[in-house]
Amino acid sequence: MFHEDDMNYRYELLESERICDGFLKLDRHRLRHASFRGGWSAPIVRERLEDLAAASVLLYDPEPDVLVFVEQFRVGLMGQVEPPWTLETVSGFCDKRHERPEDVVRREVVEETGCELLALLPIGRFFVSPGISSEQIHLYCGRVDSRGAQGIHGLPEEGEEIRVVKMDRTEAMGELFGRLNSTSVLMAMQWLALNLEVVRRAWLPAGRV
Repeated sequence: MFHEDDMNYRYELLESERICDGFLKLDRHRLRHASFRGGWSAPIVRERLEDLAAASVLLYDPEPDVLVFVEQFRVGLMGQVEPPWTLETVSGFCDKRHERPEDVVRREVVEETGCELLALLPIGRFFVSPGISSEQIHLYCGRVDSRGAQGIHGLPEEGEEIRVVKMDRTEAMGELFGRLNSTSVLMAMQWLALNLEVVRRAWLPAGRV
């Protein structure tokens, strides 16, 4: 019978090479790892997306009880969802050496919605797809004044075209796993549902919760 105390959780990287150095960085690793049965596994080869970190924020205006999302084309949805556009939280890649995740979301909120963050609450940090990627996302809930959220945004030099979409919170909850169907937005919306009273108490004047 396996006992966790018997596991050494070691791994040995035998060889690595970069096989794609474009918009995405992809490395091929040859490695072996400790086996639950004892000793080492046979060597295995795995490709992994590298150097990815992102910050993402769910935008909430507590006074009218409205959420602000962004809508854009996503290549990963081609052939999977028609049309391949999705509603998401505001997100941006982090330069892990030079940028704090909080600074990334503040910048991206202005660029993608025309709003400014009025308050920011951390939700947590998670790995997106550990079977193929090293990417982590830092997830937040941010307060905005939704009256300033409108229009089409994005950086043309990065091929971005982003539309602002506002939605009542109750309507948005009904869109989970429908129009709202990507990791960050699902996790953030469910966190908000669990913490709604705490968030509204923190962000609304006394008596309006």
